[in-house]
Amino acid sequence: MKIKAGIIGATGYAGAELVRLLTTHPNVEISAISSVSFEGKKLSEVYPSYRCLCDMECKNADEVVEKSDVIFAALPHGLSQELAATCDKAGKAFIDLGADFRLESEDEYKEWYNGEFLDKELHKKAVYCIPELFRDNVKDSKIIANPGCYTTGAPLALAPAILNKLVSTAGIIIDSKSGVTGAGRGLSQANHYPELNEGFHAYKAGAHRHTPEIEQTLSKLSGEKVTITFVPHLLPVNRGILSTCYARLNEGVTKEQIRKAYEDFYKDEYFVRVLPDGAYADIHNIKYSNFCDISIHIDSRTNTLIVTSAIDNMVKGAAGQAIQNMNIIFGLDEKTGLVIVPPAF
Repeated sequence: MKIKAGIIGATGYAGAELVRLLTTHPNVEISAISSVSFEGKKLSEVYPSYRCLCDMECKNADEVVEKSDVIFAALPHGLSQELAATCDKAGKAFIDLGADFRLESEDEYKEWYNGEFLDKELHKKAVYCIPELFRDNVKDSKIIANPGCYTTGAPLALAPAILNKLVSTAGIIIDSKSGVTGAGRGLSQANHYPELNEGFHAYKAGAHRHTPEIEQTLSKLSGEKVTITFVPHLLPVNRGILSTCYARLNEGVTKEQIRKAYEDFYKDEYFVRVLPDGAYADIHNIKYSNFCDISIHIDSRTNTLIVTSAIDNMVKGAAGQAIQNMNIIFGLDEKTGLVIVPPAF
């Protein structure tokens, strides 16, 4: 018997990516999809590449919930809380690709998203899950806060060093570069082709909404409050996020200790590939896949650990990770439906 999966917000980039991946998932049947902007239209009319592969018509959200065992919400922040409550009452799994359940502190949610927790008890039920770090927390939960792009790549890059107390948690710097799909499908001057092409710039330096989410994860790993400097950049490419993270090595920590910590921590993690010495993580090598490539570098002059991670922001940073979380909820192998070979060129 197949899991019936519904997608709310199917015509956005993350929603369309969910359709792409779930179409070939052996244990899933896409039961219904919805879109406010394109209700009544077929998905293949919005994305012609899906013709004959997914010609489903976009319905309303209520119909998606009614027909599905698991509901994926690929919506802007502020639009998922009522949906989550509906799914919770119906006993259905709800995986939110937006930001409504990612922050545990309502004060931080108010500060960074100008919103509030509509149902505090519902938020207590929600589990934030980067599977490689927090899968054990999912067990009995059916409301999953699915981390986004920057908030997946950077913590995966730093986790082994922080958990093993190999670096100082003070003064961590995260420098990330994202493909333009991270900005969503809506048009703006910033992602207009003539503005973006042949350019490269930082944005929201020290003020990006993903900052408290990254700090929340790193604080959990370290057992103490972590404050970071986070600077995102916009790359003139469609997909991919490259995060380069800088942390001061603790006294006496060697390169060998660092490498052993990373290889031991990720040895059983299919989707995290720790690269050999001399190799550099590259967004080219993870495109369309759920992999996270990590390369480790040491600046011995400044006693600094430099770790670079590469993920596809639409897969490991959105839809792929959401499916990985769905697999956990339903007791499937996490790799199911996600064994994708990145293109070589």
